Amino acid sequence: MKKLFLFLIILLLAASITLRVRYGGGEAYPDLTTPAILGEDALEEVLSYAEPIGNVAVSRNGRIFFTVHPESRPQGNKLLEWVDGAAVPYPNGAVQPHLLGTVLGLAIDRQSRLWTIDNGNHGFGTARLLAFDIETGELVHDHEFAANIAPAGSFLQDLQVSADGKTVVIADASFWRKSPAIIVYDTQTRSSRRLLEADPSVSAENYLIRNQLKDMTFLGGLVSLRGGVDGIAFDTDNEWLYYAAISHSSLFRVRVRDLLDQTLPARQLASRVERVSEKPLSDGLSADLDGNIYVTDVEHGAVFIVDRNGELKTLIRSARIRWADALSFGPDGWLYLADSAIPDQVLQTREYVEDRGPYSIYRFKPGHNGIAGQ
Repeated sequence: MKKLFLFLIILLLAASITLRVRYGGGEAYPDLTTPAILGEDALEEVLSYAEPIGNVAVSRNGRIFFTVHPESRPQGNKLLEWVDGAAVPYPNGAVQPHLLGTVLGLAIDRQSRLWTIDNGNHGFGTARLLAFDIETGELVHDHEFAANIAPAGSFLQDLQVSADGKTVVIADASFWRKSPAIIVYDTQTRSSRRLLEADPSVSAENYLIRNQLKDMTFLGGLVSLRGGVDGIAFDTDNEWLYYAAISHSSLFRVRVRDLLDQTLPARQLASRVERVSEKPLSDGLSADLDGNIYVTDVEHGAVFIVDRNGELKTLIRSARIRWADALSFGPDGWLYLADSAIPDQVLQTREYVEDRGPYSIYRFKPGHNGIAGQ
C-alpha cells in the first residue's frame, strides 16, 4: 500500500512538473505605454450585456453584431445584433442551437456577409465557418473544417475576409496544442491550408500576461494564459496581412500573394515574413485607410496605433477596459472595441461570471477611417 501511495505521489509530481514546463511560468513584459493621443472621455460605451462579449463586427450602415464569449460557457443565444437598445438573436433564436456551438470570431466582408468562426471546442469537436447575408439573414456559406486543419487543441478564433470575398484568413491561437498557424480558406473551392505552423512569428514567447485585474495564471501557477497568433488584419489594398500573437513582442506582416501561392515552399513563405514593430501583449488588430495598424493592449486596457513608419504610440487607455479584445471599424470614423473581460470569465464559475457583469462594447474616433466590419 505504501509503495502504491508513493508511486501515485511521484506520478502526480511528474505530471505537475510537465504541466508547468509546457504551460506555466512566464516573464513580466515591459509597459510600452506612451502619453495617450486621445483622452479617456473619447471612449464611449455603445452597449452593455449580461454575459461576456466575444467579438464585434459593425456594418457600413452601423448595424452592430457581437458574440458571447464561448469561454464563459453561455447557456442561451451566442450571436446577437444590437437593435434599438436590446440584444436580439441573429439570425434568430430558433436556428442558433443547430448552427452555433463555440462561436467567437466575426467579420463583415464587402459583399455584406457576416462571417463567423466556431472553434469546435478547442478542436475537440468540429470547427465551423458560416456566412450570413446580413440583409436577409440567410445562411449563404457553411463549411466544417477537417481535423488536419482544426486539430484537437486548436483554437480558431479570429478571421478576416479578402476584398473580393474569395479568401478567408483565420488565426489559430492554439492555446493547448501549442502549434499555432494561419489558416487560408478558399470560399470557391472550399479548400484550406495551415500556413506558418509553429513559426516563431505566430508562436507565443515566454511572457506572463499581467492584466490590471489579475495575473493570467491558473491552477496554482501550473498554467499561464499564453496564446499564439490571434489578431489579423488586411491592409486596405489587400497587399499585406498583418498579424500578431497574443504573447509576443512583435507585429508581423506577410504579402497576401505569398499566402495564396500554393507552389511556395513553407520555408520560403516563412523567409518572406516581415517584422513591422514592437507591440504590447495584444488581442485584436485592425487597419485604416491611411495605412495605420491598431493593436489592443490586454494588460493595460489600451489600444495602440502603429503608423506607416512602424512607430508605436498609445492611442487611448482606460481603466474601464478589462481586456481589450476585437476591433471593428464602423461608419463615420468610429472604431468599435469589444471588451471580453477575460480575467472575469476564463475558468470561472457561472455565478462568478454573472456577478461581474454587465460586459461592454465601446467605441472611439481615432482620426482615421477604415473598412466597416473589419
